[in-house]
Amino acid sequence: MSKNKLWALGAVVALMVAFTAGLYTGVAQNISHTVFAQTTSTITIDLSGNKPPSDVDVSELWKAWALLKANYVPTHASSTIPTDQQQLYGAIAGLTASYGDPYTVFFPPADAQVFEQDVNGSFGGVGMELDNDQNGNLIVVAPLKDSPAQKAGILTGDLILSVDGTSTQGMVADDAVKIIRGPIGTSVKLSVLHASTTKPVDISIVRDTINIPIINNYERSDGVYVIELYSFSANSADLFRGALRDFITSGSNKLILDLRGNPGGYLDAAVDMASYFLPVGDTVVTEDFRGKQDPIVHRSVGYNVFAGKNLKMAILVDQGSASASEILSGALQQHGVAKLVGTRTFGKGSVQQLMDLGDGAELKVTIARWLTPNGTSISDGGLHPDIEATTTQELKANNQDPQTDAAVKYLLGQ
Repeated sequence: MSKNKLWALGAVVALMVAFTAGLYTGVAQNISHTVFAQTTSTITIDLSGNKPPSDVDVSELWKAWALLKANYVPTHASSTIPTDQQQLYGAIAGLTASYGDPYTVFFPPADAQVFEQDVNGSFGGVGMELDNDQNGNLIVVAPLKDSPAQKAGILTGDLILSVDGTSTQGMVADDAVKIIRGPIGTSVKLSVLHASTTKPVDISIVRDTINIPIINNYERSDGVYVIELYSFSANSADLFRGALRDFITSGSNKLILDLRGNPGGYLDAAVDMASYFLPVGDTVVTEDFRGKQDPIVHRSVGYNVFAGKNLKMAILVDQGSASASEILSGALQQHGVAKLVGTRTFGKGSVQQLMDLGDGAELKVTIARWLTPNGTSISDGGLHPDIEATTTQELKANNQDPQTDAAVKYLLGQ
């Protein structure tokens, strides 16, 4: 029997490894284990019928193993010889890497133990979600609101070129997180290339315990009600229900849901939130296994509290909106509940399973992808807004927000 854990990627929000949208380099002490875990299940993995592929000479692996053991001489560049166990783990890691998926990863026992500790505890971080772009570069999906990273000037779309002098070229986000993390109060130096510049800058950030914000809601003077949702945590659905109650009490029928910079989290939270706007049975998202097993359709439970009411809704999205943000946005957009305003979303929609290999080693494997109600894969370029609106850091610094302005203009019919 193998212990298996299922995450929504994209950035899931992953706090140590990329499990719903990427990886957080910091985590809140009290909810670190709740931000991305979806379900825990146990399955039987039967390897008895597996045979070496007939068109591959597997003996080449053992030839290479024997040649290395017989001929390798340590030098000043590499003064140690790996043990047989380390060589085996290296072979498994290489096999896993050959799939070219940064979210399909082998964890030897030490890394697996660190992962378990991180998702169940707290550690020092800088508060940003990392991922690899299509070119393999290390990219910032989103800095957390009021995190050390955001305060230091880290922006969505930034490329991290090096960490404490170590180049990130060819480095997967999982490995980058390991070296960016560290004791609270210590500093990490990042070489950063902002999207709007051609010359990298060095940014030093003091690590801290990261408190992940969840929600903020208020009514504007023009009568438009705003709910800002920062993450899909274990209790975010309950907080969202409270914010909707405040919205209804306000008497407004014009709602902005701000999901910019929200890298995702619990799938169940996204489905529950969508259910406040959809009738029972409507598809929220489909878990597609590409024929390896029957798809799983996640449907609205049908709270549908705005049925028959004149609700007018806009959802703000940007490249930092990922995973559960895209699931909720895609469902409400494609069912005609809300218009998306802003820029293209991140495009992270895959599911991983963590499988026990024995002796403490684990394998994280991408097993499915998320499809929106109309069958579009979230991973294929993300969601595109109905109303395009962009902003810049300079405008934000001057308290100007063209994306919110565009949403308000739509809601007020201007």
